[in-house]
Amino acid sequence: MSWWVAAAVLFGSLTVLFLLALPAAFAFLGINIVGAWIWLGKDAGLIQLVRNGVASISSFSLTPIPFFVMMGEVLFHTGVAMKAIDAIDRVIWRVPGRLSVVAVVAGTVFSAISGSTIATTALLGSLLLPEMLRRGYHPSMAMGPIIAIGGVDMLIPPSALTVLLGSLAGISIGQLLIAGIVPGALLSLMFVGWIVVRAKLQPELAPPFEHEQLNAWERWRPLFVYVMPLLLIFVVVVAAMTAGWATPTESAAIGAVATVAVAWIYRSLDWASLAKALLGTAAISGVILFIIVGATTFAQILTFSGATNGLVEAVRQAELEPWAVLAAMMLILLVLGCFIDQVSMMLICLPFFMPLVATYGFDPVWFGVLFLICMQLGLLTPPFGMLLFTMKSVAPKEIRIEQIWLAVIPYVVMGIVVLVAVIVFPPLATWLPKALFGR
Repeated sequence: MSWWVAAAVLFGSLTVLFLLALPAAFAFLGINIVGAWIWLGKDAGLIQLVRNGVASISSFSLTPIPFFVMMGEVLFHTGVAMKAIDAIDRVIWRVPGRLSVVAVVAGTVFSAISGSTIATTALLGSLLLPEMLRRGYHPSMAMGPIIAIGGVDMLIPPSALTVLLGSLAGISIGQLLIAGIVPGALLSLMFVGWIVVRAKLQPELAPPFEHEQLNAWERWRPLFVYVMPLLLIFVVVVAAMTAGWATPTESAAIGAVATVAVAWIYRSLDWASLAKALLGTAAISGVILFIIVGATTFAQILTFSGATNGLVEAVRQAELEPWAVLAAMMLILLVLGCFIDQVSMMLICLPFFMPLVATYGFDPVWFGVLFLICMQLGLLTPPFGMLLFTMKSVAPKEIRIEQIWLAVIPYVVMGIVVLVAVIVFPPLATWLPKALFGR
């Protein structure tokens, strides 16, 4: 069987299963079983499939995932996150589109301590959206920033999806985590700039209102009490990892323990909230590990079928310029992001893309950041962006999905601008990990 027939069979079957609305993990499991029977040697192939699957989730490099997820779960279930939002709200005043700016700043802070994009969007949406709409904010000014900043969570460490990408692609997890900081911060700054300019030009979209009168102590004290400790956890996690004092796994464990300790000090931690956080962590981590099993074995089947090597050789013989190959990969990711979830994007694309990255000599950390930005855009892109449906689930019933689509369009455009900027100027992604890791 030629490589292109094997690729067509594998991806055609996968497409059919997706159209039947089968969850990604089960779709890949079904394809892997059939593929192992055909290309790995029937019974022996199935045995090898099980062995490879177990080996794929036995890697020490995957341990940060549950710790990063746990950090966010503890913050949300203990109420510490809500106290931090209130503290940020107090120190931002006399700014056009103030509540929208609060959403972006709060989301950026949570990105530095939470590993879950959906949790960030759900929390900000449930807390800030009703207040913004009550104050007369236009739905686009209310929903757009909340959805967009939820996607930035993927770029700023800690991020479970970044760890997953690094593990599946064979990229240094520590360097990839650090590499997303500058693009993520740049996106946040662009969001704030857009909100302020738009609110000044069209003040009716975000009516100004008088914040309660507070003295300096009442205004700034909550920031130091509830926000600074969270940022300190972020600094400790990143510093321990980059200084070589701890591995990414050990840094993640430090962050998880510190988050629990902070919640306990605030007297927000009880057995019920801790149980909810641990159950949420177990559920999310279990899904991710199940997906890793499918991704690893799918990549091996593609290799044994000849599809991976055949595609790489076909691209090499076409003598395409490196920029053309990179542009094609980015375009594929952006299109896929409109229709499938981020994990499926990794499972489908990495087995083909990473050999091309090696063939053309692209910096894997730089490419990993580009991949993350494309996945971040996929979270926001209509019609099936995951955060769009997260917002719909917490928004008032009168909000239509079309309104949510329109609200995110400016932020998708800004994401594409940052993507192009990182392509044209790679140090935006590579400078910080080089400076901290000396690579």
